[in-house]
Amino acid sequence: MSVCGSRIAGKEKMRFPRLWPGLAGLALSFAVSFGISCAQPAHAAGPARAPDPGPVAGGGRVASAPAQDYVLGPGDVIKITVFQNPDLTLETRVSENGTISYPLIGAVHIGGNSIPQAEKRITRMLKEGNFLNDPQVTILLEQVHGNQVVALGQFNRPGRYPLETTQMRLTDLIAEAGGIAVTGSDTVIFTGVRDGKPVWQQIDVASMFVNNHLESDLILQGGDALYVDRYPMYYIYGEVQRPGPYRVERGMTVVQALAAGGGLTPHGTQRGLRIKRHDADGHPVELTPSMDDAVQAGDVIFVRESVF
Repeated sequence: MSVCGSRIAGKEKMRFPRLWPGLAGLALSFAVSFGISCAQPAHAAGPARAPDPGPVAGGGRVASAPAQDYVLGPGDVIKITVFQNPDLTLETRVSENGTISYPLIGAVHIGGNSIPQAEKRITRMLKEGNFLNDPQVTILLEQVHGNQVVALGQFNRPGRYPLETTQMRLTDLIAEAGGIAVTGSDTVIFTGVRDGKPVWQQIDVASMFVNNHLESDLILQGGDALYVDRYPMYYIYGEVQRPGPYRVERGMTVVQALAAGGGLTPHGTQRGLRIKRHDADGHPVELTPSMDDAVQAGDVIFVRESVF
């Protein structure tokens, strides 16, 4: 007997012990005939699962659009095949004006098209020319030359990198280039062209993540370039343990700069401390700083000898 039948029969047995055999069979037949459900009641079921809200908007790249197809450009090497037509297999390079020469149909402009768009264009031209009734064209991207971005300066692997999707971002290129070298600055200089106009932007990479400035993680386009300069430096000499050049750390103060140089010698004094730097107009100035003043790139710190 099924679980449902057992449950119904059990109830009837408790209520009518002497009439159990007949009533049990009647109850089971009634349940089967009228499709009575044996499922748990609604209040006994487990809690309903809330619908998945999906990616959270407003979190930078969390709610970004899906990656689009690669766009063919001059210099790209592609291989074209047509199913069951080996004579139409061709490996060629996209010319500077975005065209290729294909058997039977001649010049085909595919520059600026995605690979599926280029496949449809060649398919249509083969059909319209009555060369094939139902061609199945496939294009394989062999080498990427038309859409590249450049990483220059203090990267671990500077060079040119292919822009394989239209959603490649600044941080993606930094990762491709092996990250910023230990000699590199935290600031990346971005150059490119947008809407026909040259664009220049200085981007603090650390601040993107520390301060949640993910809007600076730009989407790159072919021809864009990133440059990382050497880290900013200050110079310290005079009565310090280890005079020389040092890296300006983020938020560094004068007392921290002295500590990086090993501190003062027994003959040094803080009272004679001087900083030489250039003002906003590029003119050299000499300052008498306090220990909590910020150190700037290019500062020259001089520690005088004590007169006592």
